[in-house]
Amino acid sequence: MRVALSSEMGGVARRVERLGRPKHHKLQNGLPLALENGVPLLPDPISPSPAYDVCKRLFDLAAAFLALLFLGPMLLLLALAIKFSSPGPALFRQWRVGRNGKPFMIFKFRTMHMDAADTAGLRQVTVNDRGVTPLGRLMRAKSVDELPQLLNVLLGHMSVIGPRPHPVGMLAAGVPYETLVPYYHRRHAVRPGLSGWAQANGLRGPTTDAQAARDRIDHDLAYIQNQSLLLDAKIIALTIKHEFLTGSGV
Repeated sequence: MRVALSSEMGGVARRVERLGRPKHHKLQNGLPLALENGVPLLPDPISPSPAYDVCKRLFDLAAAFLALLFLGPMLLLLALAIKFSSPGPALFRQWRVGRNGKPFMIFKFRTMHMDAADTAGLRQVTVNDRGVTPLGRLMRAKSVDELPQLLNVLLGHMSVIGPRPHPVGMLAAGVPYETLVPYYHRRHAVRPGLSGWAQANGLRGPTTDAQAARDRIDHDLAYIQNQSLLLDAKIIALTIKHEFLTGSGV
């Protein structure tokens, strides 16, 4: 059984899934998160409207194409610098979980020494990690290593904005993420993004702290419940401010 539930985000009503008991909300840095029995709900339908889907995809394609065109020379120079500064390829590839749980191969600039790189993604980079190359540390500080994922956006694996794609078998607080957060899989209802509501609010880096790991998923689901182009624009602005201008690189 499904009912309509209004949540304030640009004055747009969201329909959320009814599980059978009264719902309530909690805020995730200003975004309302609808809960039932303590579990965040998924909107019904997932997307606010077909027009939103079309506009979002057109923006993704245009933004990724123009960014690659504009940044192409810099990306080529970075690839050469990576190749000649430490042994190994310039690009690092890894399986990540995409929309509806479908795995895809993600592209990143390599920031780790080859003997420290983990293609499975279970090893998480920490502050002052010795496995990170000097050049890699500079790239990670401004999230430049993520720019090859613009290719993933063009290929339809990712969006510019959405929950960050996690490696297959991602751990949180030393256990599988879905063990720590039973509703973890709900974040896979939309395309993953280059940045998301969690990252824009400082929830990035290792997932060793249990509460921070839970908060990250709640922020992802708050984004899914409140999707809008205005919210995407806000996340882009916050990402530029926090990641590219003042990022720590963890």
